Amino acid sequence: MRVLASILSLVLVAWALPAAAADDDCKAMLSITGAPEYKGSEAPDHTILCRAGYVLSYNKNRLTPDWVLEVLNTDRFKGTADRTALKNPFAPDPDLKPGQRSELKDYAASGYDRGHMAPAADMKFSREAMIESFYLSNMAPQVGIGMNRGIWADLEKLTRIWVCKHNELVAISGPIYAEAPETVGDDKVAVPTAFYKILYDPQRKRIIAFVLPNKPVDKAGKTAVEALKQFMVKAGDIEDRVGLTFLDALTPRDRTRLLDMAPAMWSRLDLC
Repeated sequence: MRVLASILSLVLVAWALPAAAADDDCKAMLSITGAPEYKGSEAPDHTILCRAGYVLSYNKNRLTPDWVLEVLNTDRFKGTADRTALKNPFAPDPDLKPGQRSELKDYAASGYDRGHMAPAADMKFSREAMIESFYLSNMAPQVGIGMNRGIWADLEKLTRIWVCKHNELVAISGPIYAEAPETVGDDKVAVPTAFYKILYDPQRKRIIAFVLPNKPVDKAGKTAVEALKQFMVKAGDIEDRVGLTFLDALTPRDRTRLLDMAPAMWSRLDLC
């Protein structure tokens, strides 16, 4: 029944996407694992946005994404798209109405970085994808030094390294909140207490998951791999914390096994 429900859900999500985004690439991104689904009878007020390089569910109350899904392969990291060529690239999402989106002024003097969920370095294959990665709908308030510009950046780079070995990975990233989160800006953008990243290898049917606190992490001379080990968790533990279900397109047996898979660090390779 779960597989059937997941297929129906995928069809409905694809149907609900904006017309310009409801194309084969968007459907393919969601077809491997299915779209993460909200638990319970009432989902928060949200909208699904499909981009050239990612799909996300945007929470209109928190003004941040609840989840951002990418399908990564080595071709994504090649190309001429360059963030340094974009002048003032950060921008409010043009597909969201004012009052239902975060604005640049919300982050100004907030003390937080505009933290990418789908990183710009994953988007070198397309200028369009690179531009869209800087929409604020793909971001949440993130501590800068030691987090966004530290351990979180290390995890993003390590993910690209793992893609070289695994050929294809599905990455699902998003924020985790306290019951009554701090907010910033006039629009009251919610500030996460932590961030999660789940990486799924569909060929080998393996998974690795992390929860990183939204605060500076002192690596104390450790390598990125050594520092990240303490933040590995079971993917099923993330479901409980964020009120979402993952991997619904898989068979019940595979889904249960993966969500309960004991954390184990993947081996490291050099970049492609």
